[in-house]
Amino acid sequence: MANLEQITHLARNHFTNAKGSHRWDHTLRVYRLAMKIAREEHADEEVVAYAALLHDIGRPREDESQGKIDHAREGAAMAETLLEVHGMEPEQRQKIVHCIASHRFRDGNVPESPEAKVVFDADKLDAIGAVGIGRAFLFAGENGSRLHVEDQDPLEAEPYGPEDTAYREYLVKLRKIKDRLFTETGKKLALERHAFMVEFFERLNNETKGLM
Repeated sequence: MANLEQITHLARNHFTNAKGSHRWDHTLRVYRLAMKIAREEHADEEVVAYAALLHDIGRPREDESQGKIDHAREGAAMAETLLEVHGMEPEQRQKIVHCIASHRFRDGNVPESPEAKVVFDADKLDAIGAVGIGRAFLFAGENGSRLHVEDQDPLEAEPYGPEDTAYREYLVKLRKIKDRLFTETGKKLALERHAFMVEFFERLNNETKGLM
């Protein structure tokens, strides 16, 4: 059976052409957060490690489809094949696949196992705070969006379009994350990140209006 080092190498190969907001460095941050949370929550660290490293391997396909492909479902299918080919036992494989399939914020596939909740929380924590703000602007830039939009309701903007700004991402998704986490460790880590993010976007609005 392939060990974690080999799976890490194979997973990384899927990110050669990935966009900046979801490149391999995001996976590594999620992995580090997931292992920290897993230890605190007494989750199965082996399952968490494999799932965290593989959780976004379907992301490049979602990006290519402009969001039509669900990268969580796609990645889960890809990971199952990969782990099966490399000899992982079915029971362990299914635990990892469930973590990957249920890690997406906007999907109805809810994480049920302790390990899936750990991976979900780690992935979401990387979307808020200072790192989350940086990634939101990266994502907006990847779609050719403006820095900020003042002359229309951000919520009316078309996803992946020129008005899909970082601020819209904050309104639609990022500000809600802290209330969607599952683990006590994740919730604690989210508090400071959330507060920093709220302050940043309030300042962004004031600066763009010339109030500061």
